[in-house]
Amino acid sequence: MGRHFLRKAVFGLCGLLAGAALSGPAAAHEGHDHGAPPPPSVTTLAPRAEAASADFELVAVLRDGTLAIHLDRFADNAPVKGATIEVDTPEGSQTAKPAEPGTYVLPVPFAASPGAHDLAFTVTAGDTVDVLAATLTIPAAPTSSGPQTTAPVVLAQLGGLRTDLLAGVLAGLLIGFLAGVLVISRRRAGALLVLGSLGVALAGAPQGAWAADTQPPARDAAQRLTDGSVIVPKPTQRILGVRTLVTAAGTFAGTVELPGRVVPDANASGLVQTAVGGRLAPPEGGFMPLGTKVVAGDILAYVHPPIGASDLKDLEQQGYELDQQIAIVKRRYERLSAIPNAVTRREVEEAEIELKGLQTRRARLERVQREPEALRAPVSGVIATADAVAGQMADPNTVVFRIVDPGRLWVEALSFSPDAGRSGASGRLPDGRSVTLAFLGAGMADRNQAVPLQFSVSEGVEGLRPGQFLTVFAEAGAPRTGIAIPRSAVVRGANGQPTVYEHVSAERFMPIEVRTAPLDASRVLVLAGLAPGRRIVTEGAELIDQIR
Repeated sequence: MGRHFLRKAVFGLCGLLAGAALSGPAAAHEGHDHGAPPPPSVTTLAPRAEAASADFELVAVLRDGTLAIHLDRFADNAPVKGATIEVDTPEGSQTAKPAEPGTYVLPVPFAASPGAHDLAFTVTAGDTVDVLAATLTIPAAPTSSGPQTTAPVVLAQLGGLRTDLLAGVLAGLLIGFLAGVLVISRRRAGALLVLGSLGVALAGAPQGAWAADTQPPARDAAQRLTDGSVIVPKPTQRILGVRTLVTAAGTFAGTVELPGRVVPDANASGLVQTAVGGRLAPPEGGFMPLGTKVVAGDILAYVHPPIGASDLKDLEQQGYELDQQIAIVKRRYERLSAIPNAVTRREVEEAEIELKGLQTRRARLERVQREPEALRAPVSGVIATADAVAGQMADPNTVVFRIVDPGRLWVEALSFSPDAGRSGASGRLPDGRSVTLAFLGAGMADRNQAVPLQFSVSEGVEGLRPGQFLTVFAEAGAPRTGIAIPRSAVVRGANGQPTVYEHVSAERFMPIEVRTAPLDASRVLVLAGLAPGRRIVTEGAELIDQIR
């Protein structure tokens, strides 16, 4: 029993030693230590070269023997269109051809040989001419002989261990297992043959035969590195629409946020109400729908006042009396007109005036019974609200239509300071749009323990409608010093802290935590965490923040 146990232990130890021997040449070498880990590496495999100046930023990517040159403005990261790029290569000067907006291509046969190749790019864009130098490094193709790992790269993905160490451990376990089989197997000769074959295969296999394929992928993918920075290739930046801004410090007036609501301009809006109660009737062409443009004086509806049976009889009686008086006066007027020499001219004129007065009263009495009240537009604008249905009974002073001029709107806000907004204000809608406001006045009576303020919309009135809520940013308080950046540049980090992304290199973005305060409808003021002269992402920051 002890002999069998000792034999198993010896074979297991031999297996582990064999595994250590397999991993030893790559795992141990002179000068090896376990100091600080190296900086995170970029896993973009396509060879590339970067260069930047005060005007341009250039990234040249080699793929399939063609050099794709991506040219952007350094300050805002906008693609440069219509530029001319002369490239000084080891084979001479060549001109890149435009392929896409901001992208130029150039065949490079010299890239077939590995090594470092110095390139010079002469960029001419309009009146701006600049020279950018870069080095394109082509890695050597993997060979079967060389100090490479003896285990497949796939093993390195298990647990994050080193490739050589993990491969040696696994090989040792495998040899130990086969050694145990050798001990307990009845056919020791066959097991020994298997073990010997495995040892010969492991010892004779070329070290580079297990190396992973190092061919670059079909396209470079965006990725987040272990230090939190994000690698975004230039083609991906074009798709995401990434734009940047060079920060600058300044002094800005203090700002307060106020709740506001869009209201119609009192001088460019009106109500259409019924003076007397009655039944609504449409005008010629029918009732106008919402949003229809109208001009002051247009008839929008008719109101037929109701007449009771007793009132109708009274009107008929008045009509009979007026008809009788008209007949009497008319006969008298005719007689006097027939004998002009026997009567004075005054008597004839008095009879004529009395006849016309009676006829006018009779005509008005007829209109009372048949002619409805016309509801007319008091101002020019569009129909904002309508509550009209044919046959509907409307009480006196009922609002049937509301007319609003969409080009003239006000904003009403509530503030605890009556001086807020006097020097300037702006508004921000829930969808992110901003409007420019001009101060009109402040109320003297508090409303909900706050002072009502009125502003006129001077810019950005398109698309506004009465009743919309918005946030008003009014200047108030002492000036503050900081860096003004667009609101779209600030995103929320995983810990909830406001974060901006700095464009540290052509394809690398680093998150920076900042402390902000509201400045106006479209900007915030960075009070801490960001220094002047940095390039930060103003458009596409939310998309970059989602890259993992």
